[in-house]
Amino acid sequence: MNRDLHTHSGSTGPTPRDGAWVAAQSVLMSVLIASGPWHSGNWHSPAGLILGGLLFVAAGAVGIAGVVHLGRNRTPFPSPRPGSVLIRHGVYAWCRHPLYTSVLLAGASWALLWQSSWTLVLAMLQFPFFLAKSRAEERLLRRAFPEYEDYARQVKRFLPGVF
Repeated sequence: MNRDLHTHSGSTGPTPRDGAWVAAQSVLMSVLIASGPWHSGNWHSPAGLILGGLLFVAAGAVGIAGVVHLGRNRTPFPSPRPGSVLIRHGVYAWCRHPLYTSVLLAGASWALLWQSSWTLVLAMLQFPFFLAKSRAEERLLRRAFPEYEDYARQVKRFLPGVF
C-alpha cells in the first residue's frame, strides 16, 4: 500500500472537545483580525511593511498547498474524518501542520502590515494555542495511523527542518 494512502475508518467524527478547539481558534483569529485596524500605527517601518507583505504571500502559498494536498481529508477538528487517509506528500512532506503554519504566518504578517503592537502580541499567542491543538490532534492521528509516529520523526511540526 502506498505510504501516503493508509485509510482510517475508526473515527466517529468530531467530539465536543473538537468543537471547543474550533471555537477558541475562531475567537483568537477574529480578535487578531479586528485588532489590526483597531490598534494600528504603533510604529512606522517600511521594512516591516515589506516583511509583512512577504509573510502574507508565504502564508497564502502554504495554506493553499495544504488545502490542495489534504483534499477531502480537511477538517477544522483535531479528530480525523472517517475514511480519511494520512497525507505525507506535497507540503506535508515538509511540515506536518501547514494549515496552522499558514495561520501563524498570516497573524504575524497582519501585525506587521498594520504595524500594531497589540496585534503582534495576539499573533504570538497563536503559537502556544496551535502547539497545544497540534499535540491533541497528533495523539488522535497516532491512534488512527500507526505509521504517523515514523512520519512525525521525519517531518517537523510547523517549520521545515526547524520545529
